Amino acid sequence: MSEVLQIGSRSFSSRLLVGTGKYKDLEETRDAIIASGAEIVTVAIRRTNIGQNADEPNLLEFISPDKWTILPNTAGCFNAEDAIRTCMLARELLDGHNLVKLEVLGEQKTLYPNMTHTISAAKTLIEDGFEVMVYCSDDPIFCKELDDMGCVSVMPLASPIGSGLGVVNPHTISIILENSSKPIIVDAGVGTASDAAIAMELGCEGVLMNTAIAKAKDPILMAEAMKDAVISGRKAFLAGRMQKTEYGNASSPTEGLIE
Repeated sequence: MSEVLQIGSRSFSSRLLVGTGKYKDLEETRDAIIASGAEIVTVAIRRTNIGQNADEPNLLEFISPDKWTILPNTAGCFNAEDAIRTCMLARELLDGHNLVKLEVLGEQKTLYPNMTHTISAAKTLIEDGFEVMVYCSDDPIFCKELDDMGCVSVMPLASPIGSGLGVVNPHTISIILENSSKPIIVDAGVGTASDAAIAMELGCEGVLMNTAIAKAKDPILMAEAMKDAVISGRKAFLAGRMQKTEYGNASSPTEGLIE
């Protein structure tokens, strides 16, 4: 299976996107990302040094932009202005790189997105030439609005960030998929491999995760499991599952039996 994931002007073979936070050190971060097979690596610009602090370890010395597509994100921003400023800083630090993940949170407890500020920031960034991948609520109306305005990928949450609850509203994700013209990538809430497989079986184009790998007892092994789960889930979606029935249905034919 050699499908291509097209996000804006870029194409990828892996449908697993991974973050860089919560690992014990940068070596483990690098090793887990390698094990995941991911090509897109998201980085919280407000929390991670990629060159803005000369006296701190630089993530890019471990995760090279020559090998991975660095996806700056605006994690930790609670209003449109801070998110826009963070994206502009990332573009400067990464020599004009314009692919970003927009994330504007509503409050600290649930980490649900503030959709008013998210939509406002997305409009401004798109007008300024950014290719915006946008974290959002699993609301089909908001997702369609972000799709229509020109975001290159819409990223509804599976469940709250870092919760590990999995896809809590598969029905709404299905509705979002029906109305989408851009890649739908489930973002946040994945806890284990079966969660990733479910998202892919629904028809999502990809899955983004961080905590599920970083906080596993064995992050490297979990990264491998997530890689396999995303591939298997995509294959199952393309294959088309059997119809569910209320009653049993014998695997062997029941007609023409010898009596």
